[in-house]
Amino acid sequence: MRLTAENLSARRGEDLLFEGISFEIASGEGMLVTGRNGSGKSTLLRVVAGLLRPEHGRVLWQSDRSGAGTPAAEACQYLGHRNAMKPELSVRENLTFWKNFFAPFEARRGLSVDEAAEAVGLVGIVHLPFGYLSAGQQRRMAFAKLMVSYRPVWLLDEPTAALDTSAEALFTRLIEAHLGDGGMVMAATHQPLGLETARELKMSGFTGVTEEVW
Repeated sequence: MRLTAENLSARRGEDLLFEGISFEIASGEGMLVTGRNGSGKSTLLRVVAGLLRPEHGRVLWQSDRSGAGTPAAEACQYLGHRNAMKPELSVRENLTFWKNFFAPFEARRGLSVDEAAEAVGLVGIVHLPFGYLSAGQQRRMAFAKLMVSYRPVWLLDEPTAALDTSAEALFTRLIEAHLGDGGMVMAATHQPLGLETARELKMSGFTGVTEEVW
Protein backbone atom coordinates (compact mmCIF):
# COMPACT_ATOMS: atom_id res chain seq x y z
CA MET A 1 0.00 0.00 0.00
CA ARG A 2 1.18 3.49 -0.77
CA LEU A 3 -0.23 7.01 -0.45
CA THR A 4 1.39 9.58 -2.73
CA ALA A 5 0.90 13.35 -2.95
CA GLU A 6 2.15 15.10 -6.05
CA ASN A 7 2.82 18.85 -6.18
CA LEU A 8 -0.10 19.88 -3.96
CA SER A 9 -1.10 23.51 -3.48
CA ALA A 10 -4.08 25.02 -1.69
CA ARG A 11 -5.60 28.42 -1.04
CA ARG A 12 -7.21 30.05 1.96
CA GLY A 13 -9.55 32.60 0.47
CA GLU A 14 -7.52 34.52 -2.10
CA ASP A 15 -4.16 33.63 -0.56
CA LEU A 16 -1.99 30.75 -1.65
CA LEU A 17 -1.44 28.86 1.59
CA PHE A 18 1.12 26.35 0.34
CA GLU A 19 2.41 24.92 -2.92
CA GLY A 20 4.76 22.26 -4.21
CA ILE A 21 3.98 19.70 -1.48
CA SER A 22 4.98 16.17 -2.48
CA PHE A 23 5.44 13.11 -0.29
CA GLU A 24 4.96 9.36 -0.19
CA ILE A 25 3.88 7.15 2.72
CA ALA A 26 4.10 3.35 2.56
CA SER A 27 2.66 0.61 4.76
CA GLY A 28 3.82 0.85 8.36
CA GLU A 29 5.10 4.41 8.01
CA GLY A 30 4.16 7.54 9.95
CA MET A 31 4.67 11.19 9.09
CA LEU A 32 4.42 14.21 11.38
CA VAL A 33 3.26 17.47 9.77
CA THR A 34 4.74 20.33 11.77
CA GLY A 35 4.92 24.11 11.54
CA ARG A 36 3.60 27.25 13.16
CA ASN A 37 -0.11 27.98 13.48
CA GLY A 38 -1.58 29.00 10.15
CA SER A 39 1.11 27.29 8.08
CA GLY A 40 -1.36 24.94 6.41
CA LYS A 41 -1.09 21.72 8.44
CA SER A 42 -4.84 21.24 8.86
CA THR A 43 -5.56 22.28 5.29
CA LEU A 44 -3.08 19.73 3.98
CA LEU A 45 -4.75 16.93 5.94
CA ARG A 46 -8.17 17.96 4.63
CA VAL A 47 -6.88 17.95 1.07
CA VAL A 48 -5.47 14.44 1.53
CA ALA A 49 -8.76 13.33 3.12
CA GLY A 50 -10.71 14.63 0.11
CA LEU A 51 -12.55 17.25 2.17
CA LEU A 52 -10.95 20.13 0.26
CA ARG A 53 -9.96 20.35 -3.37
CA PRO A 54 -6.36 21.32 -4.01
CA GLU A 55 -5.54 24.28 -6.18
CA HIS A 56 -3.09 22.03 -8.03
CA GLY A 57 -1.72 18.52 -7.68
CA ARG A 58 -3.27 15.20 -6.77
CA VAL A 59 -3.29 12.47 -4.12
CA LEU A 60 -2.96 8.86 -5.27
CA TRP A 61 -3.65 5.52 -3.58
CA GLN A 62 -1.98 2.29 -4.62
CA SER A 63 -2.71 -1.19 -3.28
CA ASP A 64 -2.64 -4.70 -4.66
CA ARG A 65 -5.85 -5.47 -2.80
CA SER A 66 -7.89 -2.40 -3.80
CA GLY A 67 -9.61 -2.08 -7.11
CA ALA A 68 -8.04 -0.05 -9.88
CA GLY A 69 -8.85 3.62 -9.59
CA THR A 70 -9.75 3.54 -5.87
CA PRO A 71 -9.91 7.21 -4.78
CA ALA A 72 -7.26 8.06 -2.20
CA ALA A 73 -9.90 9.54 0.11
CA GLU A 74 -11.57 6.13 0.46
CA ALA A 75 -8.42 4.76 2.07
CA CYS A 76 -8.34 7.56 4.67
CA GLN A 77 -9.98 8.12 8.03
CA TYR A 78 -9.83 11.71 9.29
CA LEU A 79 -9.86 12.89 12.90
CA GLY A 80 -10.01 16.67 13.07
CA HIS A 81 -10.21 19.23 15.85
CA ARG A 82 -13.89 18.44 16.30
CA ASN A 83 -14.91 14.95 17.33
CA ALA A 84 -17.71 14.46 14.76
CA MET A 85 -20.12 13.04 17.35
CA LYS A 86 -23.71 14.03 18.18
CA PRO A 87 -23.81 15.12 21.85
CA GLU A 88 -27.41 13.99 22.41
CA LEU A 89 -26.79 10.45 21.15
CA SER A 90 -25.12 7.81 23.27
CA VAL A 91 -21.53 6.82 22.62
CA ARG A 92 -22.76 3.47 21.31
CA GLU A 93 -25.18 5.16 18.91
CA ASN A 94 -22.48 7.47 17.62
CA LEU A 95 -19.93 4.72 17.06
CA THR A 96 -22.55 2.43 15.51
CA PHE A 97 -23.47 5.18 13.06
CA TRP A 98 -19.85 5.58 11.93
CA LYS A 99 -19.35 1.82 11.68
CA ASN A 100 -22.41 1.53 9.43
CA PHE A 101 -21.72 4.75 7.49
CA PHE A 102 -18.37 3.57 6.13
CA ALA A 103 -18.51 0.60 3.80
CA PRO A 104 -16.02 -2.19 4.57
CA PHE A 105 -12.56 -1.51 3.14
CA GLU A 106 -10.58 -4.42 1.72
CA ALA A 107 -12.90 -6.88 3.50
CA ARG A 108 -11.82 -5.58 6.93
CA ARG A 109 -14.65 -4.38 9.14
CA GLY A 110 -12.70 -3.05 12.10
CA LEU A 111 -13.52 -3.56 15.75
CA SER A 112 -16.94 -3.80 17.37
CA VAL A 113 -18.15 -0.82 19.38
CA ASP A 114 -17.33 -2.54 22.66
CA GLU A 115 -13.89 -3.63 21.44
CA ALA A 116 -13.05 -0.08 20.31
CA ALA A 117 -14.31 1.41 23.58
CA GLU A 118 -12.18 -1.08 25.51
CA ALA A 119 -9.16 -0.18 23.38
CA VAL A 120 -9.46 3.47 24.49
CA GLY A 121 -10.12 2.48 28.12
CA LEU A 122 -13.79 3.52 28.33
CA VAL A 123 -15.81 0.37 27.77
CA GLY A 124 -18.12 1.01 30.75
CA ILE A 125 -19.64 4.27 29.53
CA VAL A 126 -20.84 3.57 25.98
CA HIS A 127 -24.45 3.89 27.17
CA LEU A 128 -23.98 7.55 28.18
CA PRO A 129 -24.83 10.49 25.92
CA PHE A 130 -21.66 11.68 24.24
CA GLY A 131 -22.29 15.20 25.54
CA TYR A 132 -22.06 13.97 29.15
CA LEU A 133 -18.43 12.94 28.74
CA SER A 134 -15.47 15.08 29.75
CA ALA A 135 -13.37 16.65 26.99
CA GLY A 136 -10.71 13.97 27.41
CA GLN A 137 -13.26 11.15 27.32
CA GLN A 138 -14.84 12.63 24.21
CA ARG A 139 -11.48 12.72 22.49
CA ARG A 140 -10.83 9.09 23.39
CA MET A 141 -14.19 8.04 21.95
CA ALA A 142 -13.53 10.05 18.80
CA PHE A 143 -10.35 8.02 18.43
CA ALA A 144 -12.43 4.85 18.82
CA LYS A 145 -14.22 5.91 15.63
CA LEU A 146 -11.03 5.18 13.71
CA MET A 147 -11.13 1.58 14.88
CA VAL A 148 -14.79 0.71 14.27
CA SER A 149 -14.56 1.85 10.64
CA TYR A 150 -11.20 0.54 9.44
CA ARG A 151 -9.17 2.54 6.95
CA PRO A 152 -5.45 2.00 6.34
CA VAL A 153 -4.57 5.71 6.46
CA TRP A 154 -5.21 7.70 9.65
CA LEU A 155 -5.15 11.49 9.21
CA LEU A 156 -4.89 13.03 12.68
CA ASP A 157 -5.15 16.75 13.42
CA GLU A 158 -3.75 17.51 16.89
CA PRO A 159 -4.95 14.10 18.10
CA THR A 160 -3.81 14.54 21.71
CA ALA A 161 -5.70 17.79 22.34
CA ALA A 162 -7.50 17.73 25.75
CA LEU A 163 -5.69 14.57 26.84
CA ASP A 164 -3.68 13.91 29.97
CA THR A 165 -0.30 12.17 29.97
CA SER A 166 -1.68 8.66 30.41
CA ALA A 167 -4.15 9.13 27.56
CA GLU A 168 -1.38 10.46 25.32
CA ALA A 169 0.60 7.28 26.02
CA LEU A 170 -2.50 5.21 25.16
CA PHE A 171 -2.87 7.00 21.84
CA THR A 172 0.78 6.39 21.04
CA ARG A 173 0.32 2.66 21.63
CA LEU A 174 -2.77 2.58 19.39
CA ILE A 175 -0.96 4.44 16.63
CA GLU A 176 2.02 2.10 16.91
CA ALA A 177 -0.32 -0.90 16.72
CA HIS A 178 -1.94 0.53 13.58
CA LEU A 179 1.48 1.02 11.98
CA GLY A 180 2.54 -2.46 13.05
CA ASP A 181 -0.52 -3.83 11.25
CA GLY A 182 0.65 -2.19 8.03
CA GLY A 183 -1.37 0.99 8.37
CA MET A 184 -0.19 4.54 7.79
CA VAL A 185 -0.45 7.66 9.94
CA MET A 186 -0.17 11.31 8.96
CA ALA A 187 -0.48 13.59 11.99
CA ALA A 188 -0.47 17.38 12.25
CA THR A 189 0.85 18.06 15.71
CA HIS A 190 3.08 20.17 17.94
CA GLN A 191 3.83 17.04 19.98
CA PRO A 192 6.18 14.18 19.00
CA LEU A 193 3.51 11.54 19.84
CA GLY A 194 6.29 9.19 20.89
CA LEU A 195 6.77 7.94 17.32
CA GLU A 196 10.53 7.62 17.13
CA THR A 197 10.73 6.54 13.50
CA ALA A 198 8.17 8.97 12.06
CA ARG A 199 9.33 11.28 9.29
CA GLU A 200 8.65 15.01 9.39
CA LEU A 201 7.12 17.38 6.87
CA LYS A 202 7.63 20.95 8.04
CA MET A 203 5.15 23.50 6.69
CA SER A 204 6.18 27.13 6.34
CA GLY A 205 2.92 28.58 5.01
CA PHE A 206 2.18 31.38 2.55
CA THR A 207 5.75 31.44 1.22
CA GLY A 208 5.24 28.56 -1.16
CA VAL A 209 8.28 26.82 0.32
CA THR A 210 8.44 23.77 2.59
CA GLU A 211 11.28 22.11 4.39
CA GLU A 212 11.06 18.33 4.36
CA VAL A 213 13.06 16.29 6.86
CA TRP A 214 13.17 12.59 6.10
